Amino acid sequence: MQERVIEIEDINPVGIFGVNNAKLKHIKSFFPKLKIVSRGNTLTLIGDEVVMDEFERKFDLIVRHFKKHNSISENNIDNLMLEDGHKMLAVDDGSETLLHGTGGTKIKARTLNQKRLVQAVQKNDMVFAVGPAGTGKTYTAVALAVRALKAKEVKRIVLTRPAVEAGENLGFLPGDMKEKLDPYMMPLYDALRDMIPGEKLADMLEYGVIEIAPLAFMRGRTLDNAFVILDEAQNTTPMQMKMFLTRMGMTAKFIITGDMSQVDLPKRQRSGLVYAMDVLKNVEGLKIIRLQQSDVIRHSLVKKIIDAFDKAEAEEKLQMKEENKLNKEIN
Repeated sequence: MQERVIEIEDINPVGIFGVNNAKLKHIKSFFPKLKIVSRGNTLTLIGDEVVMDEFERKFDLIVRHFKKHNSISENNIDNLMLEDGHKMLAVDDGSETLLHGTGGTKIKARTLNQKRLVQAVQKNDMVFAVGPAGTGKTYTAVALAVRALKAKEVKRIVLTRPAVEAGENLGFLPGDMKEKLDPYMMPLYDALRDMIPGEKLADMLEYGVIEIAPLAFMRGRTLDNAFVILDEAQNTTPMQMKMFLTRMGMTAKFIITGDMSQVDLPKRQRSGLVYAMDVLKNVEGLKIIRLQQSDVIRHSLVKKIIDAFDKAEAEEKLQMKEENKLNKEIN
């Protein structure tokens, strides 16, 4: 066992360690074999030299991130702890701000894979963005669409998603078509409200500059000079997915987002998102970006919940596999 002291200079350690050392405890969780003691502006490490070297490399990234942004979150720490976490610091500040939202809020790509999504959209006319809940797929896509509209790169935005599973069975709901659809389109409205002032957004919706519609309404159309987002694409059938993708006009941008862990289709129905990514994986001109648990930017509990569900599902699949194997041996 060896000992090493790290001194923190030019910044308030509380900014990195957090109140009651909450963020430091989160950092410690990545180095369970290392004893880490904080005192004032110093950290004392006790443990294996190789592990201490790795801690110093990662802690340097954390300090540099804090100096650059004057803040750091647990999600930032998670991303910096990744093998390629250093790339988080290599992106130019200007490219991170997608646009200024309502109240002047800077809307940015906040994780490495979100930045990869932004770069993919800049280079490709069709991009698939898949990953678990809370990874900012839809929000980043809408921000890119609003930015393109403001820059007059497109004349309109079209946002669509399958409503009420894949069959879009809206008839049993009360109200007119808009009232039936609005609850299922709410995540899209929420994102738009963060980026466009309410009165202006209402005008854009009224005059069709921004269109929010169920997937069934896309049939027979050619979507040209538009930024088009298909959200919740995991709930499309292969036929619906083909219908949507072939709506693409000559000067359109398409983003398809989905979460493969939240498929609401009947058990024997294959997801159009899975099918499309499989058959299109080698097609030139489109890109597939996969976001991970490390990209979750909601409450820190969300990431833990996703991990717990993934672990439980993996254990259930293993158990079912063993049971099927046992049944075959018995038969």
